[in-house]
Amino acid sequence: MKRADQEGASAIAGRVGRSGYEAEQVRAHWAIRALFLWGHRRLLFRVTAISLLLSITLCFFVIPKRYTAVASIMPPDSGGSPAMLLSALTGKGGLGALGGLAASLLHEHNSTALYIDLLESGTIANHLIDRFDLRKVYYKRYYVDAAKHLAHQTKITDDKKSGVITIKVEDTDPARARDLVLAYLAELNKLVNQTSTSSARQERIFIEQRLSSVQNDLEKAQIELSDFSSRNTTVDITAQTRAMVDAGARLQGEIVAERSGLESLRQVYTDDNIRVREVEARISVLQHELNKLAGSSSPPPADPAASEQTAGELYPPLRQLPRLAVRYVDLYRRVKVQEAVFELLTQQYEMARIEEAKDIPVVRVIDAPGIPEKKSFPPRVILSLVLTFLAFAATSALLLLRERWANVDSADPRKRLVEAISGSIGRRKALALVAKGAL
Repeated sequence: MKRADQEGASAIAGRVGRSGYEAEQVRAHWAIRALFLWGHRRLLFRVTAISLLLSITLCFFVIPKRYTAVASIMPPDSGGSPAMLLSALTGKGGLGALGGLAASLLHEHNSTALYIDLLESGTIANHLIDRFDLRKVYYKRYYVDAAKHLAHQTKITDDKKSGVITIKVEDTDPARARDLVLAYLAELNKLVNQTSTSSARQERIFIEQRLSSVQNDLEKAQIELSDFSSRNTTVDITAQTRAMVDAGARLQGEIVAERSGLESLRQVYTDDNIRVREVEARISVLQHELNKLAGSSSPPPADPAASEQTAGELYPPLRQLPRLAVRYVDLYRRVKVQEAVFELLTQQYEMARIEEAKDIPVVRVIDAPGIPEKKSFPPRVILSLVLTFLAFAATSALLLLRERWANVDSADPRKRLVEAISGSIGRRKALALVAKGAL
């Protein structure tokens, strides 16, 4: 049957004409080619059936399903310097409506392009690779190769009119595809916060540094005041002075009363009398206590041993209080000044944090990513049909080329060149096989 069809095609070609031009026209006619392929319909059917079976196996069982998670975000508002300049000119009436339109367009374009660049940055890619262990998932050894594969699986586009940014991530695991999109959004927010250069952020950083310095100064001043108070037993100079003056006045009054009683006793008794000696001893004790309370006006000794001797006293001497008060008031004033500055800076720091939170741009999610329910690749039916058609077309093309080559005149230089080359290659292969067999 096959031979009869081929002979029928040759007979038609012979009836059309014997000249080379007419034969070329016959071969170029689509009916002649269709008739030739019909003669090889069994081969084409087998190839098509095998191709369909292989393509179905490939599409349904070999190629893994891929799922695409999608999220849409609106870039946060961040006033860049060009947009602010145009807006200022607009407010002054320099550009009018044209300036406002230009500022708006420039702001939206810069903001959208900026956040697309941030999403495609290597910082975010490396964080995602470490977070999801993508080198193991993608079977890549280096971060660079894993980042390229991730970029190939990620598609970030923007709408030129609305400025909405769409993030699509494709993966074989639908849950991981969703998590990758969420991670993109989280890393974008984090990177925006880190790279924010707003005035509120700069103010917060300055106040934070100043607050740390003032806190150290306050702690140092408090330690110095506490050491001074512990060393000189000064707690409250004013209250201590008042208490010591009252105590001194009371001792002096007791001494005067005792001396009056002593003079009365001396008029009755001699100096050797027990009652006179008892009053004299009591007056001596009171005078000693008064002298101890008054102390000396000379500077305190710098000797540590002398300082240890007076360390057990409850109050410093009265005559030393003015000298101690100068140093105590100075240290106390430093503590109060540092406390006031610290409280003021703390309030300003909290206000700066609030302002920074207002100024920090936040990515607004329009469509949050969900776990995709349907696969996005491969389109199995279409792909199977396309692969089958390609196999059928390739087989048909090979049959037509072989038939055309067979009809080429053997004296044609092109055919002679191809035969010479193929013959040379065949001889080389034969010699190689003989040499291999001899070994």
